[in-house]
Amino acid sequence: MIIKYTLPARLLHWLVALGIIAAFALGLTTDSMEGFSLQKLKLINYHKWLGITVLGLVAIRLLWRLSHRPPELPAQMQPWEKQVAHYTHMLLYVLMFAVPLGGWLYSSAKGFPVVWLGLVELPNLMDKNEELAGTIKFMHKIGAWTLVLLAVAHAAAALKHHFIQKDDVLKRML
Repeated sequence: MIIKYTLPARLLHWLVALGIIAAFALGLTTDSMEGFSLQKLKLINYHKWLGITVLGLVAIRLLWRLSHRPPELPAQMQPWEKQVAHYTHMLLYVLMFAVPLGGWLYSSAKGFPVVWLGLVELPNLMDKNEELAGTIKFMHKIGAWTLVLLAVAHAAAALKHHFIQKDDVLKRML
């Protein structure tokens, strides 16, 4: 019998994953658009909405994870593999918080409000600071790329477990 993650943990995992993919794709799209247009502004707002939504879902996910112990890793995993899995998860959580917060901080530094879903204006995290905005944007991009690359490695490891090691690591999250 496969011991799965709880249903809320699985739903939050996949919702966050889809949100990150969509926000990353929107970020790449808006970065590739030249000049200013209403279409670009609309996509930037969707990017912000997704980022704030991911931030909220990750907060809920972390609270759930802290109150619900995940299934044990397979006994056949080497100790170093378990440590890599542990530290990868920790870094994923750090980045899932840092990247959307960095985007929010960037918007604040540029003097642009973050209005979640066009309904709820979030407070600025700092005063307008054009000098610092460029550095924050750069860090946001580096964080986003690192998050996506780490998530790809995470998915590749799950697929390796499923197809090569033939254990239940992937099935526990499906």
